[in-house]
Amino acid sequence: MSQFIDRRLNGKNKSAVNRQRFLKRHKEQIKDSVADAVNRRSITNTETGEDVSIPHKDIKEPVFHQGKGGLKERVHPGNDQFITGDKIDRPKGGQGGGAGQGDASADGEGQDDFVFQISKDEYLDILFEDLELPNLEKNQINKITEWKTHRAGYQTAGVPANIAIVKSLQQSLARRTAMTATKKRKVKELESELDSVKLSEPAQILEEKRLKDEIATLRKKIETVPFIDTFDLRFKNYERRPIPSSQAVMFCLMDVSGSMDQATKDIAKRFYVLLYLFLTRTYENVEVVFIRHHTQAKEVDEHEFFYSQETGGTIVSSALKLMNDVVSKRYPVGEWNIYAAQASDGDNWADDSPRCKELLSKNLLPNCQYYSYIEITRRSHQTLWHEYEKLEESFDNFAMKNIRSVEDIFPVFRELFRKETA
Repeated sequence: MSQFIDRRLNGKNKSAVNRQRFLKRHKEQIKDSVADAVNRRSITNTETGEDVSIPHKDIKEPVFHQGKGGLKERVHPGNDQFITGDKIDRPKGGQGGGAGQGDASADGEGQDDFVFQISKDEYLDILFEDLELPNLEKNQINKITEWKTHRAGYQTAGVPANIAIVKSLQQSLARRTAMTATKKRKVKELESELDSVKLSEPAQILEEKRLKDEIATLRKKIETVPFIDTFDLRFKNYERRPIPSSQAVMFCLMDVSGSMDQATKDIAKRFYVLLYLFLTRTYENVEVVFIRHHTQAKEVDEHEFFYSQETGGTIVSSALKLMNDVVSKRYPVGEWNIYAAQASDGDNWADDSPRCKELLSKNLLPNCQYYSYIEITRRSHQTLWHEYEKLEESFDNFAMKNIRSVEDIFPVFRELFRKETA
């Protein structure tokens, strides 16, 4: 019978050492849960982690068990249809004969989903995994810095989740060897001497007792050396290293005209909050230019962009003209990577939509690394969408998507900024 004693030092959080392994194993379920959480959160709530729920059926582990083995033949009473070798057809509909489709049994009992908390950093890492600014070119090295996390050896302090078990055990073995080697050598010498005393004539009772006591004392000291000590613990060390990149600017163009009701504006703001978090989380010193427009366009700061109540009619080309002016004055094309994200409900003056297409095709798209247009509407598309469709056919750096509800925001965002694979 074996006995295991847990002497880990992190008390009630003993499972924390397996946290990273758990996150990796159930990554897809966690990503789905985080994607759902994006739609539930307030657009200003970015400072906390998230409660992640995983269905109980998804965390079941395969197990090994003893099989019956061998070949067996059974005769079941009442069988008047089959003989040995017959094959039974699969039930129609592909359904098994189990007790039910969910976790609950017939009497209403079952098991709840597994819920646990992830930190803010883990939440954002999962949220923006495999995303990047498309077509980023290194025009000005070291103007902005992109960071990537790398392993950097070990350290003697850290959080339980980063503990290096193998390295810690190696340190423990080295310490115990150093602390007990001399005593073990002394024990062997005393045991050899004790054997000689036992064989001597006449028997030396006092000397034999002294040697036994000394051997017992040394063995007790060896046993008191702890298997693992705080000095043995080693933690994985991670550091963020800068990756030379380019300077970039992102233009955020939001329609705030009267046709954009509060629900539509809220969806647009959620999209831009995601975009802003992604940029500030992944890149350092990337510039963001906020432009609001109705019949007139205006460059504003972050607070006014998200909270101003100003509204009016709709002339989309005013925002495109202002963006073109700002690029000409402040962001030379040879030195900057220029990006834009435009959000609108698609409502525009009919004669202004061709003007928007012309501004984009002649002035902006030739100078942009990437331009994305998001139309937030449940209605049929109007002239602006149809004019932009012509641009999508001609320019590889132009993308357009339709968002119909809050649930579409994160999938559309990921599709627009998905990292390209080789």
